[in-house]
This record gives sequence, structure tokens and C-alpha cells, in this order.
Amino acid sequence: MLFRPDLVILDLNLPRKDGRAVLAEAKSDKTLRAIPVVVFSTSRLILDIARSYELGANCYVHKPGNLEDYFLAVQSIEEFWFGSASLPREEK
Repeated sequence: MLFRPDLVILDLNLPRKDGRAVLAEAKSDKTLRAIPVVVFSTSRLILDIARSYELGANCYVHKPGNLEDYFLAVQSIEEFWFGSASLPREEK
């Protein structure tokens, strides 16, 4: 049995593969496309934000520069996606 995440948090600046390419591949795969993807990036460029949504991102969150705000942002993502949003899940 393969592990299927309920949510993916994706940085655009990955070491080996561009996050935009990962996003495009995930959203083009019918078995993965329903998994919500939150882009979590230091980029505030309108181009990066718009392109992320064009590729199928469900949310774009700016990654803060200091540790305290970073943890608050991650906590906010968790509270929204696992507290308020309804996520697609496989029947058991």
C-alpha cells in the first residue's frame, strides 16, 4: 500500500527540480491531482504567484524570513487545511 498525503506543501526552489515542474506533474497526474498543494515560498513575485495558480496550486503562502513567523505560517496552513477545509480522502 502506497502512502497518499492529504496535503502537499511545496517550495518553488527545490535543489534538483524546480517546484513549478513538480506542481505541473502532480496536477497532470489523475491519481494526484485531487491532493491540495500549498505553495510555500519566499517569492513575492506576482509572476510566481500567478504561475503557481495557473499550474493548479490550491493556495500560495509567503514564507516568512524569521523562525517565529515561519512557525506561525505553518500553523495557519495546518489550521486551515485540517481544521476548516474539507479534503478529498479515499474511502476505507
